[in-house]
Amino acid sequence: MLATASHYNPVGTVHGGFAATLLDSACATAIHTTLHAGQAYTSLEIKVNYLRTITEDTGLVHVHGWVTKSGSRAGFAEADVRDADGRVLATASSTCAIFATC
Repeated sequence: MLATASHYNPVGTVHGGFAATLLDSACATAIHTTLHAGQAYTSLEIKVNYLRTITEDTGLVHVHGWVTKSGSRAGFAEADVRDADGRVLATASSTCAIFATC
């Protein structure tokens, strides 16, 4: 995703919610890949660490999520946001509830 001035907070940098949204989505969809037919998930909690400032000049950022443990009732995942040079901008760990959709 590309951050623009429309994502800025009053301090003049990209609002933390920008990275948090990307990280939450990456963690949750990583958990999604472990589910069986008839199962669903929802985020229970997410912890975000902001390591570097994101501005318009940061350019395109990429998010990557991976499962650390997935069970029948809960899944745990991590993710990071990186710039085009591979520098880590933010990280997250998340817990998702796993439940039957029927």
